[in-house]
Amino acid sequence: MNEAHHPFPPLPDYSDEERVARAKAAYERLKSRHSCRSFTDTPVPRAVIEQAILAAGTAPNGANHQPWHFAVVGSAEKKRAIREAAEAEERRFYGEGGDKPKASGDWLDALAPIGTDAQKPFLETAPWLIVCFAQRKGGIDEDGTTQNYYVNESVGIACGMLISTLHEAGLATLTHTPSPMGFLREICGRPEWEKPLMIVVAGHAAGDATVPDHAVRKKPLSRIASWL
Repeated sequence: MNEAHHPFPPLPDYSDEERVARAKAAYERLKSRHSCRSFTDTPVPRAVIEQAILAAGTAPNGANHQPWHFAVVGSAEKKRAIREAAEAEERRFYGEGGDKPKASGDWLDALAPIGTDAQKPFLETAPWLIVCFAQRKGGIDEDGTTQNYYVNESVGIACGMLISTLHEAGLATLTHTPSPMGFLREICGRPEWEKPLMIVVAGHAAGDATVPDHAVRKKPLSRIASWL
C-alpha cells in the first residue's frame, strides 16, 4: 500500500557548539524539576493545560494510534471524590488502620526517605488533576475495537512530554499512582478499554514545599549510559 507522505520538517541548522549549548540548557531546566507534594490553590489558566496536552499528543507512538486520553479534573467535587478514593487505596497500601500493608517491607523502606503516607491533600488543593489513560483499543478513530500497539510505552513518553511542558510553563507537578486505579475510570466517565496509568497533579508550589534530600541524588552519566 502506497500512502501519501510529506517532506520531513526542516530542523534548525545549528553548529555543533550551539547544539551542545542548547542540550545543556534543556538539561539545566529539566534538572530543576522535582515532584511537589504541597500546592497552593492559586488558579492556573486552562489554556496552559491545553497547550501541555497538545504537546503530549505529539509524542511518538505505536502505529500513530495515539493511544492516550487526558481527563482534566478541575471541579472541587470531582477532586474530592478522587482524593477520597485514592486515600482509601493508600491506607490499604501503607497498612494504616491496623491492617497488614499491601506493600512489601522493602517497598515501604524504599519510600521512607521520601516521607510519603496515605494522606494526599494535594489532590484537592492543586487547581488541576490530569488523569492519564492508556487506550488498549480504539485506533486513531477511537472506535473501541481496533487494536492499539506499544500502548504503555507510547503513553509513558506522552506523560513525560506533558510533565516537561508543564515544567517549562513554570508549574509544579507530581505523578500520583494509587493502586488499584480503576476508580479513576468511573469518576472520569471513561470506557472500560481505557486503563488509568497516573494522575499528574499540576499547579503552583506552596511556600513551604520541600524536596527530600534523597530526591536530589541522581545517578551520574557513567551509571546511566554506556557507549558501544
